[in-house]
Amino acid sequence: MNISDVANRSGVPAKTIRYYEEIGLIKPLRDGNGYRTFRDSDMHKLAFLGRARALGFTIENCRALLALWEDKSRASADVRAIAKDHLKQIEAKITDLEAMRDTLSDLVRCCAGDQRPDCPILSSLGG
Repeated sequence: MNISDVANRSGVPAKTIRYYEEIGLIKPLRDGNGYRTFRDSDMHKLAFLGRARALGFTIENCRALLALWEDKSRASADVRAIAKDHLKQIEAKITDLEAMRDTLSDLVRCCAGDQRPDCPILSSLGG
């Protein structure tokens, strides 16, 4: 398969595939003319990486998860630990976003939104 074929089949854009190759996540074969040739295993890795990235895993988490996926003697506890840590990070972000929403909601509620120049939103941001 060429890069456009594997991009279509895996759902990962060609630009991202080139980046993944550059950082060593995938290693497609090269034809005599230098073009990339992707095997089914490369396509499966790319689909795996696409799903992992869609869940917000970092590149380094993806590297670790991919290594565990390929290691048939892996311990599921290792996979779970990575996922559990990522889940904690997501929950912390949600908490932060909820606090931001609450603060901004209060500021919007306090702002008259009329023709007067005084604005609690700007006052809060400025001070």
